[in-house]
Amino acid sequence: MKQSIMAMNRLGALKGVMQRFAVVALVVAAFALMLLGKADTVAVERLRTTVADAVAPVLDVISRPAESVADGVEYVQGLMHLHDENARLTAENARLLRWQMVARQLEAENDALKALLNYAPAPQASYITGRVVADTGGAFAHSLLMLAGRSDGLRKGQAVMTGEGLVGRVAEVGARASRVLLLTDINSRIPVMVGEGRQRAILAGENTDRPRLIYLPANAGVAPGDLVTTSGVAGAFPMGLPVGVVASVEDGVVRVAPYVQRDRLEMVRALDYGLDGILTGAALD
Repeated sequence: MKQSIMAMNRLGALKGVMQRFAVVALVVAAFALMLLGKADTVAVERLRTTVADAVAPVLDVISRPAESVADGVEYVQGLMHLHDENARLTAENARLLRWQMVARQLEAENDALKALLNYAPAPQASYITGRVVADTGGAFAHSLLMLAGRSDGLRKGQAVMTGEGLVGRVAEVGARASRVLLLTDINSRIPVMVGEGRQRAILAGENTDRPRLIYLPANAGVAPGDLVTTSGVAGAFPMGLPVGVVASVEDGVVRVAPYVQRDRLEMVRALDYGLDGILTGAALD
């Protein structure tokens, strides 16, 4: 019994000694490897490559279960996402089908009313697309240079748009380039309609990002979020071109946030509806 106890004590003492010298041995080994790496980099690189080649298959085998579990979790999450997406798309499809039915009914009713009134449809607009090559505006003017001109069929006064909404109008026409006066310029005045009540007003630029509505009736009942479109008054622009939304109504001052942002313009389109409006023949030259 005593011998067993003495053997266990010796093992414990030996284990303690080994633990004490283990750290020292590791430090010495690391220092030796550093010296070897400095002395012979080629040998160290070969050793590192050999170790990497030997360890890579082991790591690959070890990582496969974790990778399989991760793939399984991702697959289950994908199924749950597909279920939710399918439910959403089914509801959206049903809603769109209802709107399609309503649109067809309104189209048929509109065609019947046009036939009854002997309605003459508005002319289709022709357009010229050009690239914005420069922003010629500054603190006192908001305009841009469009790479299209008289040789392309561009005329002064034409509406300029993007896919988002109205940008402004053609102010000056050259042979190959034209200057576009933006909605926000202080010289810009555009007849518009506001909200569901279709209240008429003038959108006046003030060289800021938020042009102002003037000549708006006091009891118009305009609120933030109301849509602003061209009214077609004076024949300078056709009716219904999207302009923006009412951004704020404070102390009787109504400001509009245009759909088109000036610093994001790359391609614009000049539309020709055949409307000279208030522009005289001399002004069109």
